[in-house]
Amino acid sequence: MAKTSKFLRGARILPPPIGKGMDVADLVEKTFLAYNAGRLREGARLLAERMLRPGVTVGLSLTGALTPAGLGMSCVVPLLSAGFVDWIVSTGANLYHDAHFGLGLPMHAGSPFLDDRILREEGVVRIYDVLFDYNVLLDTDAFFRRVLDLPEFQGVMGTAEFHNRLGRYMAQRERALGKREVSMLAAAWRYGVPVYTSSPGDSSIGMNVAAMRLGGRGVAFDVSLDVNETAAIVYDAKRKRGKSAVWILGGGSPKNFMLQTEPQIQEVLGLDEKGHDYFLQVTDARPDTGGLSGATPSEAVSWGKVDPDRLPDTVVCYLDSTVALPLLCACVFDRAGKRPLKRLYDRREEMLTALEKAYRRTVSAAKVTQKRKIAREKPAR
Repeated sequence: MAKTSKFLRGARILPPPIGKGMDVADLVEKTFLAYNAGRLREGARLLAERMLRPGVTVGLSLTGALTPAGLGMSCVVPLLSAGFVDWIVSTGANLYHDAHFGLGLPMHAGSPFLDDRILREEGVVRIYDVLFDYNVLLDTDAFFRRVLDLPEFQGVMGTAEFHNRLGRYMAQRERALGKREVSMLAAAWRYGVPVYTSSPGDSSIGMNVAAMRLGGRGVAFDVSLDVNETAAIVYDAKRKRGKSAVWILGGGSPKNFMLQTEPQIQEVLGLDEKGHDYFLQVTDARPDTGGLSGATPSEAVSWGKVDPDRLPDTVVCYLDSTVALPLLCACVFDRAGKRPLKRLYDRREEMLTALEKAYRRTVSAAKVTQKRKIAREKPAR
């Protein structure tokens, strides 16, 4: 009898018929068997079985208009509450539109096939098939400017501190309106999750900050602090023999900002590290265009962003995040128990101090090595 090929050792494709009463986790596990459905199943397993272990620090990056579609409220807030996400890098736009929900401003389901000239005349704004009144923007802007004019926002700070302070005021608005947890920023403040924006000027929040600066008021962002704080989060996880996981929704600047923590540690600061341990991305970007959004975890290995020994623990789902995120959340809430909150926001100074000390030791050691080299190469008289 011929020997069975090692390539035929995978589970047989023989799914049960889908019927009434099958829950989402069983649907994914039993019927998502091939192509991008198969990758989503692998991603759900990676999340539930490895990324959400207690010793893993999980970073989530958000791009695309996820919060206008309600995914901040339905998915991200429960993830934060369950301790499944420890730090976030988001576009400013997602945080701005998140504020609409915290302020009780309505967003409506609509159609992508409308005449935008008529919408403009009627004061309706469109994000593909999400529609809302133009006054939603004006009311949100007015809220941000009132908050930005408060004494605690007059000065220089990183975006994690900025968003934490905003989150406290958003939580106050939630309570005043009698709402359950609907704002991602409020939840991040409540659960001690630091939220960073890689391009703080590239959103309506940044536009309002800029307007305040014209009047000599408001916050000035320290983007270098953000670079060092995010690197410190990853370094802290690794130096305590834990692991670092990145969960990337979309791509863009937040993806790079989250991944560049490892090159910052290794390449720039000269500290001994190998890369992130787990990598899960949901994207519709192709890798062959050379853009960062579609860059594979294998390519990231060459930059030191992903540990080469952990490449099998990486999954890319070529799928719309608005489809994948609710399915992944349903799976992990069914298959993984809550984790203790790490409250990394409260430990920022401690982690940054540890990174700075390690860097200074490396610099001092390098200076000693250089002096010895010069002494050896100095010609005898």
